[in-house]
Amino acid sequence: MLFRFAILFTITLLLPCTATAQGSWEKIDVPTQQSLHSVYFTDSLYGWAVGDTGTIIHTSDGGDTWTVQDAQTDNSIWSVFFLNRSLGWAASWNYEGFFGTLIHKTTNGGTEWTSEPYPEDNIFINCILFHDTLNGWVGGSPHALAKTIDGGISWTEAEVDTTPLAFFPVLNIEFYDEKYGYACGGMFDIAGVTWSTSDGGEKWYPIDNADAPADEVHGLHIFDSLTVLGSGGDPDFGYGVGMIRTADGGINWDYEELSMQGNAYDLDFRNESEAWAPLGPRQKLIYSLDAGTTWTEIPSPDNSAIFDMIFTDSLHGFAVGDHGAVLKYDATSVGLSENQPGNTIDLYIYPNPCSGALHLRVTRYALRVTCIDLYSISGERIQRLMGEEKLPGKYELEIDVSNLTPGVYFVRLQAGGDVAVHKLVVVN
Repeated sequence: MLFRFAILFTITLLLPCTATAQGSWEKIDVPTQQSLHSVYFTDSLYGWAVGDTGTIIHTSDGGDTWTVQDAQTDNSIWSVFFLNRSLGWAASWNYEGFFGTLIHKTTNGGTEWTSEPYPEDNIFINCILFHDTLNGWVGGSPHALAKTIDGGISWTEAEVDTTPLAFFPVLNIEFYDEKYGYACGGMFDIAGVTWSTSDGGEKWYPIDNADAPADEVHGLHIFDSLTVLGSGGDPDFGYGVGMIRTADGGINWDYEELSMQGNAYDLDFRNESEAWAPLGPRQKLIYSLDAGTTWTEIPSPDNSAIFDMIFTDSLHGFAVGDHGAVLKYDATSVGLSENQPGNTIDLYIYPNPCSGALHLRVTRYALRVTCIDLYSISGERIQRLMGEEKLPGKYELEIDVSNLTPGVYFVRLQAGGDVAVHKLVVVN
């Protein structure tokens, strides 16, 4: 009931708001030129990117600065996942001593890493996902869909319904909740495969042969337990970017080839309707403003080849790729865009989640009274953060939120008839 009320309250706040503007990506400096394969952020501040020759870089200030971490390996690291700011795992491919995967684990945010070989040789892990400190999943090539219940000490191969497509490489795993999960993968020019489970991974069911595309499926977005969108395509640029969908929990899938060349190597949503995907060596990004129904192609900054991306919330996104490329999503004009007619103000809040000081970055384009208020999730106005007329320009406000109970709040901005609302999460 509280969740439903929060939705209605948010809609009420947004009624007079102008259309949300699409932000942009910018390339940022990082201390490596090694190609980066995977990126993960636990929140808007703490993130890690991994890549060739054992490269791990870490930021604790939302990408403003990065430090190099030492996993004590020269292997290429292909996947990274953090459960929180301290506990994380990564997977690197080993070709000396044995052929297979090393699973790296840290309990102090990457300052120190320990490594253990994946128990089966000749398995190369592509993706890692953990639900909690003990229960997690990995996917790999030539096939692996395995679970741990002891934090990665041991792994058990999942039961998969035997079909011609059952045991292809697994490239990505996502869960909607403790019961419903999906995986995707496949082999180039042979078949793209998806798998689904409705019992927490006790058994997985591959896509029907008749629904399978010709090439791998790389990215997944789960809208609800039954509705899923996947991204892929032809890396040889033969047939172009493809999107695959199910609306019945994976029983049936529909595959659509878009009118743009390349392969969508990942898929991530900035909000409920805006999606992004990188096209790798095509040096392009594509985005959708209608939940993946139609797509637009744009060049990636500095012609970077991007392969992996993540949004921590509607304001913060990061992407990585070849030659140390790291992109940061610029959402300083979310809610009110500088290019919109009649726009009077932009608002950017950070960090989010926050625990002590909340920063408001305000850009004014006209001389109008502006009100910024903090609301509880129940709709009660807690505090007026700003309510005055100022000359056009940029202003930075720092608000102490240490006295607030941890939870979800809303920051509401109004300038004349323009309104924007941002969700704020306060943590301990």
